[in-house]
Amino acid sequence: MSPVGSAGKLAGRLGNQIWLKREDAQPVHSFKLRGAYHRIAKLTPEQRAAGVVAASAGNHAQGVALAGQALDIRTTIVMPETTPSIKIDAVRAYGAEGVLVGDAYDDALAHANSLIAERGQSCIHRYDYLVAMAVQGTVAKAILDQHRAPIDTVYLPVGA
Repeated sequence: MSPVGSAGKLAGRLGNQIWLKREDAQPVHSFKLRGAYHRIAKLTPEQRAAGVVAASAGNHAQGVALAGQALDIRTTIVMPETTPSIKIDAVRAYGAEGVLVGDAYDDALAHANSLIAERGQSCIHRYDYLVAMAVQGTVAKAILDQHRAPIDTVYLPVGA
């Protein structure tokens, strides 16, 4: 579980208590691991045997790769050729097959969809899966579990 920590300087400047849920302390530095892991963990034995494919050039790619490694599932991540090498290296370090296609996410997604159809693998979409979205939302429950004092407001960034 990622920690909750005080944002001391910002809190001092604003004259208020400000706490941060440090999802950047997750192994892939993002909340994206939560949804990816849950989605893959819920696959049937047949789906697990076939493997998974995801299109992403960022944190979702690393989350799927790490989940695949942890669950011993063949994982392919399709990324645009413009993906930074640090992201490509991270995906491959988790044991995933990293495939580089096109200049943009849409190119990578089209290729991922063709691999899914060709290989009969499961798509691990970066956000278009209701349960994964709900699981990523468990960060709110974690905040409440870890920070027992009253909370006035919670702000969270979201992104695809």
